[in-house]
Amino acid sequence: MHYVILFTDNPDADPAIRTRLMGAHLDFLEANGDRILSAGPLREGDAPAGGMWVVDLAAADEAKELVEADPFWPTGLRASWRVLAWRQVFADGKRRV
Repeated sequence: MHYVILFTDNPDADPAIRTRLMGAHLDFLEANGDRILSAGPLREGDAPAGGMWVVDLAAADEAKELVEADPFWPTGLRASWRVLAWRQVFADGKRRV
């Protein structure tokens, strides 16, 4: 089943964390490409606001292990995360239902 994981950044986190760990974070995403289908940052104006992943998991509770294995997680860069079930109904200009 598809889920969206929404991350909220910690506004008090050192911005150098993202730069320092970006390579390891991208390596992690690639290594988990069978489950993390799409990922990218979110911004509010010019400021980083968090991130979003579209994932394919058997159950929502599998998200916790995946999130906590990301090199960004233990640094305090992310303030929180949540997982929402998602069903694609439109893509590439066409209905999918």
